[in-house]
Amino acid sequence: MSDHDLKSALADKLAKEFSRRRFLKTMTAGAAAGGAAMLGGGSLISQAIAAEPKRGGTLKWAQIVGPDTLDPHFTGSLGAIKIHNNIFNGLLKVAYDGKKVTFVPDLAEKWTMVDDKTHIFKLRPGVKFHNGDVCDAEAVKWSIERVKDPKTASPHAWMVKDLAGIDIVDPLTVRIRYAKPFAFFTVAMTGATGRAGTIVSKSAVEKFGKDFGRNPVGTGPFKFVQWKENEIIELERNPDYFEKGLPYLDKVQINLIKEPTAAVAAVLSGQVDGMDACPFQFMNQLRSNKNLNIYGEVEGNYAFLGMNNKRGPFEDVNLRLAVAYAIDRNVLVKQGYFGDAIPAYSPISPPMTGFYDPNIAKSGRGQFFDLNKAKAFRAKAKEKGEITVTYIATEAFTANGGSGSRNAQLIIPMLAKIGIKVKLELMDRAVLTKRRNSGDFDLYDEAWQADLDPDETIRPEFLSGMPWNFVGYNSPDFDKLIVKASEVVNLAERKKLYYAAEDIMMAKDAPIAVLAHTKVYKIFNKRVEGYKYVPVDLMNMHTVSLKA
Repeated sequence: MSDHDLKSALADKLAKEFSRRRFLKTMTAGAAAGGAAMLGGGSLISQAIAAEPKRGGTLKWAQIVGPDTLDPHFTGSLGAIKIHNNIFNGLLKVAYDGKKVTFVPDLAEKWTMVDDKTHIFKLRPGVKFHNGDVCDAEAVKWSIERVKDPKTASPHAWMVKDLAGIDIVDPLTVRIRYAKPFAFFTVAMTGATGRAGTIVSKSAVEKFGKDFGRNPVGTGPFKFVQWKENEIIELERNPDYFEKGLPYLDKVQINLIKEPTAAVAAVLSGQVDGMDACPFQFMNQLRSNKNLNIYGEVEGNYAFLGMNNKRGPFEDVNLRLAVAYAIDRNVLVKQGYFGDAIPAYSPISPPMTGFYDPNIAKSGRGQFFDLNKAKAFRAKAKEKGEITVTYIATEAFTANGGSGSRNAQLIIPMLAKIGIKVKLELMDRAVLTKRRNSGDFDLYDEAWQADLDPDETIRPEFLSGMPWNFVGYNSPDFDKLIVKASEVVNLAERKKLYYAAEDIMMAKDAPIAVLAHTKVYKIFNKRVEGYKYVPVDLMNMHTVSLKA
């Protein structure tokens, strides 16, 4: 198609999409401004054509952390979530205006909260899964009930534990009923970040069984094409996507590059168009490159040092408290995170605007560095004299830990000051995960990321018996407060309950030592346009295009 033909086609498209009233209003505004004639050179139509994002092309991004599965009902991987949000939709999605995170309808056209236990979703008409199946009320009901079914064994089942039932009101309307109020419901029904509310294709799950995670079928802007192990994941444009005109790209290619230096080199050389995460030590180099745009800020996360509460020396609460007060978070922020973090005093982070206390550093709440306090608790510990413990860590940057072995190297001399000698064992992430999950450690560090509500950032990790409670924390008083907070809709009341629970966890029991809330970056070449940053570690390609 010639440039003239392309401009003519786009002009026709613009004229059809604009209402007559809006079109005339645009003409009048142009005339009033003394602009050129509407159909002449430099016209408003030409400007509109120029502003229309370029369609087509393949965007390539380097991804350091490989996904575990592309089945959203099973993943616990940030590497997977970034990809999921391009393949799937939830009933709701996360919106961000640069200051505050909100939750808005996605597959739902309208969301009504009848009472604090009942929600009605009116679905968008005409939405189809990538395999052609209709995404209607029955599909939504089946998908959410899949997460709840004990036979599925989804790690996200806790989000629908108190689900009383899902009623099909009509083909495009579902009523979701909980047995008790569930404050986390909004996040739970959000695609990708919530995962319980991410809607998957029933027929595809039945067809592929356990291999659905390698053959995902959703309703999102891109369809899955292939996954070459340790090489690439390829997606292609969904021509039937329900958001009009989207997406712009023809394909998305995720290059799975484990070695961070190789990923950084690929970005700097233009081999790839972007990068989903980056070790903090390379950020100044990337910031100084005029060809790149950097997106990111402190997100809903917290890095921590986990202590094995179920065995060995850290069964002793006094020893755990000694560790919590022996760590200088300011040193970690400056040297471990190169300034791209803030000290953490508790798991609740800045994006949780209704719950985060910006003055917590002066409040005396939470955990903080106090060597005298650390020594006093160490003196109370059962084991006297020097003790030796095992600290497992990854050699390389892992995006969920944020710094690989760097934190360990900084923490070891801090613990030496209270008579704890550390034997550091460096290993591959897969080996560490196996060791962590089986409880074969004394200490380990990592971070929980992409959290938007205290229930998400505390409950599955530290409630007794929950799937990600790897440290084995068990406190009936803490459990009661967390469960009660999840059943209270009033924000001020929830805040009081979470603070009370944190006081038990941080200052009384110390199952972990919180370290920092980190910034999370996305890096793109300036030829990438239309990326909308959302502070939940997402790589949404919905509105992205490549500059001509």
